[in-house]
Amino acid sequence: MYIEELSLVNYRNYDRLKVQFDHKVNVILGENAQGKTNLMEAIYVLGFTKSHRTPRDKELIQWDAEYGKIKGRVFKKNRSLPLEVIFSSKGKKAKFNHIEQKRLSDYIGSLNIVMFAPEDLNLVKGSPQERRRFIDMEIGQIEPIYIYHLNQYQKILKQRNALLKDLQRRRTQDTTMLQIYTEQLAEHGAAILFRRFRFLKKLREWAVPIHLQISRDQENLKIDYVSKVDVSESMDMEKMKDTYLTEYNRKEESEIERGTTLYGPHRDDLVFTVNDRNVQHFGSQGQQRTTALSLKLAEIELIYHEVGDYPVLLLDDVLSELDDYRQSHLLNAIQGKVQTFVTTTNIDGIAHDTIREAEIFTIHEGKLVETE
Repeated sequence: MYIEELSLVNYRNYDRLKVQFDHKVNVILGENAQGKTNLMEAIYVLGFTKSHRTPRDKELIQWDAEYGKIKGRVFKKNRSLPLEVIFSSKGKKAKFNHIEQKRLSDYIGSLNIVMFAPEDLNLVKGSPQERRRFIDMEIGQIEPIYIYHLNQYQKILKQRNALLKDLQRRRTQDTTMLQIYTEQLAEHGAAILFRRFRFLKKLREWAVPIHLQISRDQENLKIDYVSKVDVSESMDMEKMKDTYLTEYNRKEESEIERGTTLYGPHRDDLVFTVNDRNVQHFGSQGQQRTTALSLKLAEIELIYHEVGDYPVLLLDDVLSELDDYRQSHLLNAIQGKVQTFVTTTNIDGIAHDTIREAEIFTIHEGKLVETE
C-alpha cells in the first residue's frame, strides 16, 4: 500500500498543492513553521478523517476559506483508488472510490497509517488518555466495527453522565433512564473491551521480540491491560457485559454521588514493564523510547498480517529524537517494504542507505519542491 499522489486545497498553510510521491521513502526538508507537519497531518487525516493534533476540524481549513480538501490516490491490492476528505462549515465528507461513505467506520481502513512523532515517545510516560487513543486508532484501522462501538459508547457515556449530574443535583429522581443507559453502555463497553484484549494479544506477539532485539536480548517487555472492573482476556463478550452491569448496579449510588461514570473502557489503561519494572515510573529514558519504538514497529507488522498490506509510515521529526542505534534499527526495519514519509530540518547527520536513496522534497511557506 502506498500513496501515489496527494492534492491539498485550502488546507492549513497550503493554498493548493499537488504532488506525486515515491513508493518507498520521501524526505520532506524544511525549517520549522514552513508546513512539514501540516503535510504529515494531511496524510494522517486522509486515513482517519480527523487530525491527531486538534479535535476541531475547522482549524484544518485555511483562514477565510469556505472549505478545505484533501485528495489522494492510493495503490493497494494491485489497483489505484481515489480517496477524498472535504471539510466545510456543514461538516465533513469522506469519499472512497468517488463514493461518499455515510459512516466513518465504512471509510476507516481505506488507507492504513502508522505515525511516529516526538509526542509518541511520551506514549509510555504520558497520560492514560494517550495510551487509550493509541489502541483505539490502531484497532479501528484493522477492525472498522470497533469505531462504531466506540462512537456509540462515547455518545451514551455523555448522555449517562448528564443524567447522573441531574440525579446528583436532585433535578430528577427517576432512575429508569439510567438503567437503560447502563444496559447500552455495558453492551458497547464489552464489545470495545473484547476487541482491545484481542488486539493486545496480537500486539504482544510482535512487540515483545522486537523489544528484545532492540535491547540486544537484555530486556523483556510485558504489556498489561488495567481496568477498575474485574475483567480478563479469558472472558467472552457476554461475560464482560454481565461483569460491567454487576459493577454499575453495585456502585450506582457512588456514581450518582459523584455525578459521573466511574467504570468502563474510557477509564482503562495500559502498563508497560521491562524486566518486571514499571517503565513509566522506573524506566530510563532509553527504556521508554525503546518501548515506544517497539510498539510502532509492532504496529507495522501487525497491520500487514491483518490486512495483507504494509501501512504508510509517517516519521514526523522523530529521527532526530532517537539515538544512532535506535534510528538505525527503525530504518533497517522499514527498508524496502514500507512507504515512508520523513520530515526533518537536516539529513546530514542521518547516515543510512534508506535516506540516501530517498526522494527529497524541500518545503518553504507551504510550497513543496522536489530536489534534483
